[in-house]
Amino acid sequence: MEKKVQGEMGWVNLLRIIACFLVVLSHSCDPFVSQFDTNRQSFLTGVFTGSFVRACVPLFVMMSGVLLLPINMSLADFYKKRIVRILIPLAFWSIVLPILFYVYLNFVNPGTQNKALNLANHTFDATFGKLYTFIFNFSFATIPLWYMYMLVGLYLIMPVFSGWLKQATKKDIEVFLGVWGIALLLPYIKMAAPLLGYNGNYGNMGLFGVCDWNDYGTFYYISGFTGYLVLAYYLVKYPLDWSWNKMLSITIPMFLLGYLITSFGFIETQKHFPGNYANLEIVWYFAGINVFMMTFAVFVIVQKMNIASSAGLSKLASLTFGIYLCHFVFVEVGYDVVEAIAAPLHPLIKIISIACFTFAISALVVLLMRSFKLTRRFVM
Repeated sequence: MEKKVQGEMGWVNLLRIIACFLVVLSHSCDPFVSQFDTNRQSFLTGVFTGSFVRACVPLFVMMSGVLLLPINMSLADFYKKRIVRILIPLAFWSIVLPILFYVYLNFVNPGTQNKALNLANHTFDATFGKLYTFIFNFSFATIPLWYMYMLVGLYLIMPVFSGWLKQATKKDIEVFLGVWGIALLLPYIKMAAPLLGYNGNYGNMGLFGVCDWNDYGTFYYISGFTGYLVLAYYLVKYPLDWSWNKMLSITIPMFLLGYLITSFGFIETQKHFPGNYANLEIVWYFAGINVFMMTFAVFVIVQKMNIASSAGLSKLASLTFGIYLCHFVFVEVGYDVVEAIAAPLHPLIKIISIACFTFAISALVVLLMRSFKLTRRFVM
């Protein structure tokens, strides 16, 4: 299924490239968003640009749904093939990225002005701890790798969904997606509940059964990224039979509404919780209704384009996994380079320049690593 889709549908490769670049662009916004009210222009530019690209990760997840569902192998074989492929590069980059950050920030450019960085997190002692604590979770130096931990979880559950999808009717899948759609509203229900008098239980503000002794509430098992997997499968099996006029008249307003909620919601939240990422990230949740609106629009538009497959497109798409894994440290390098040579430029030009620099350098690194058998497995 994976080889067939990649070979026959160029739009899949295009979507992978778009998603990868949007990820790089989103991280290129971080140094500007982190300036908050100390530099209002940089902050607002970072927010409006970062909000525009929030569909990046859901698009990656949907690619997994397109390429892997339904699964036509045993559960054990699937786990062996897919999860091992994730764990090896996860372990490698969880060690290499902190070391690269340590070397860069302590020896190459210890005077960085990137306000998204806390240099205390990149001392020798702090770095040494990251070399083994990654078995529990990612660190700042490996922020993009949160996706890898999540992806392993998706792979664990995908064979179960696959078995159901093989016998599910179109209506069955639509019912599932409808319930999942309700779950996309949960972040905002949680924000609104205290305003309506909800005081939580013993200080825990979780909803629908979530409390200190239970993390798994009503919608836990049918929320999050699993819906994007099923949605991708549904849209490929039952593609929308819309004319371009209908497609654009629905998806463009849908994207814009989602974008406005995402960007202005972030700015409004900053007013009430200045610099508090735990609250600021709520409107940036990938599994929130506003980001879904943007993701759906991008996916179905690119799908309808039905781009022809080409060697160049396939080649670049094959680099995206490795680019995702290694790019984060080059965002920092790119920020320092751009600030050194183009400080007076508008923040938007800086962000785009950092993203292009990072994407290009990361692609070259991946190409180099793929040329050696010893390092190939860490980027593919």
